[in-house]
Amino acid sequence: MSDKGTVGESLDEVVHQRTRLSILMLLGGGVEVDFSFLRTSLDLTDGNLGRHLDVLAEAGIIAVRKTYNGRRSRSWIRLTDYGTLKLGQEARILRSIADQIDQVRAPNSDETY
Repeated sequence: MSDKGTVGESLDEVVHQRTRLSILMLLGGGVEVDFSFLRTSLDLTDGNLGRHLDVLAEAGIIAVRKTYNGRRSRSWIRLTDYGTLKLGQEARILRSIADQIDQVRAPNSDETY
């Protein structure tokens, strides 16, 4: 895929969706965080966050690891190598879009439309 393609062709909805992109940004840099950190940071309900994590996990973008303390479970989330690649692609595409916007000339104030 080329950064020169159309925006619709370039953006991956699994990654680009606002909440999922926020999750990926929090996971950037190779950190592993627990479910409650993401829930609190993003101000989401358990169910809403769980569904977004399911989508990302099904796409191979994140890995979820469960630990147990007695009967209490704790979920740990991290980017996979593929997820790191997809986040990098998204960042390049967004930079390309921003560059295209910056190149658009502002209309002269004396022009009439």
